[in-house]
Amino acid sequence: MKKGVIFDMDGVLCDSEPFICKAAILMFAEKGLRVKEEDFLPFVGAGENRYIGGVAEKYGLKVDIEEVKARTYAIYCEIIKGHLKPMNGVYDFVRGCRSRGIRLAVASSADLVKVRANLAEIGLPFESFDTVINGLDIERKKPAPDIFLLAAERLGLQPADCLVVEDAVNGVEAGKNAGMKVLGIMSSFSEKELAKADYLAKDLSCVPPEALE
Repeated sequence: MKKGVIFDMDGVLCDSEPFICKAAILMFAEKGLRVKEEDFLPFVGAGENRYIGGVAEKYGLKVDIEEVKARTYAIYCEIIKGHLKPMNGVYDFVRGCRSRGIRLAVASSADLVKVRANLAEIGLPFESFDTVINGLDIERKKPAPDIFLLAAERLGLQPADCLVVEDAVNGVEAGKNAGMKVLGIMSSFSEKELAKADYLAKDLSCVPPEALE
């Protein structure tokens, strides 16, 4: 049986992608730039620096990444209030893992402010997990394996004893690069796009039992 489960946050525990996308679009609009939702797709799961910076680069807009990121987060934290919900099956899956003695981590490429806001809004505060890693804790973002290796280290586990739960192509690749089994949640990408994952599920309500074996 797996000794640890490491969750990505966005698209796994909650569907915050529409909100951060909307917040970034509004931020760019304040800069006089009209961008589209699809502009962000190549950067999903790579952290907000790339998520926002990649789109700015595409349109040739020079930005102070810390300034535009802070503004995007400020908009984001307002628009999620009362609207961001946990994804289907999250509470039951977390409780089920706990009952089996499995250690739990969140490993999100997002900055701490977004991780904290999301988990609080969906009713899973930091204390629900044994460790919470955010994008500021590591230098190399997904698809590099660093964030998952750090999570395993903080859980006191070997990578091979951990299951990564991811919804993004970059995240699945990062989990595999870390030497871990990966459960792909098909909330953001298709079965074909997540083909490198060891297991697939629509959400956490229907995880294949073998994923935790």
